[in-house]
Amino acid sequence: MERVLAGVLVATVLGGCVAAGGSTTAEPGAGVSEPAASDGQPTDGDALPATVSSPPAVAPAGSALAALRRLPVKGRAPRTGYSRSEFGQTWADVDRNGCDTRNDVLRRDLTAVVLKPGTHGCTVLTGVLHDPYTGQSVLFVRGVGTSLAVQIDHVVALGDAWQKGAQSLTLERRRALANDPLELLAVKGAVNQQKGDGDAATWLPPRKAYRCAYVARQVAVKAKYRLWVTPAERDALARVLSTCPRQPLPTG
Repeated sequence: MERVLAGVLVATVLGGCVAAGGSTTAEPGAGVSEPAASDGQPTDGDALPATVSSPPAVAPAGSALAALRRLPVKGRAPRTGYSRSEFGQTWADVDRNGCDTRNDVLRRDLTAVVLKPGTHGCTVLTGVLHDPYTGQSVLFVRGVGTSLAVQIDHVVALGDAWQKGAQSLTLERRRALANDPLELLAVKGAVNQQKGDGDAATWLPPRKAYRCAYVARQVAVKAKYRLWVTPAERDALARVLSTCPRQPLPTG
């Protein structure tokens, strides 16, 4: 019964999404493996409520829910041809401020930051991350074997983006996607590893209080770069946003 109610809720929240977004035919390549389940993965008994009282008939203007309704819905394309290099140089200096993207994000997201002398204020030596995915505090210390404690997450995983429209973008546009501050968050390394290339249908942050903001970012990135969502992903995004229908669409 819970799953039936969840299906009714998603249909109510999304309204005319299918007509506006495209086909909802079954995903091709059903045998393609998805990322392994993690502590943050939604299950029937955790994370996503099956029902909410009085779901909004109309999503507020400027909300992530309204933007979700406009995203095209299609099956997942093959992963053929994907590699990290298809999104350009790793952590390029796309904004030409003299610092690579990774250090830009570390300076933005960490507190108590100590910078390396002689790097024009670019390179982060140490800092403290208040991890949005877990709510935990993580000490960042630059060095072999320590830097990986804090990693930069592509909120829309690049492998997922590739299979949902990015392979049709120009290399320059994919490079912009991979280095866009809207798409990037400093997070606890172990949790980022758990996420892998998962979308909202297979992975959500363990910290439930951050899920609305997280999926709103995913919708914003997909809208900005004209990527699509699968039916299962669309439903998962809608279930989260139905609990926070006024969650604004972030603009970066």
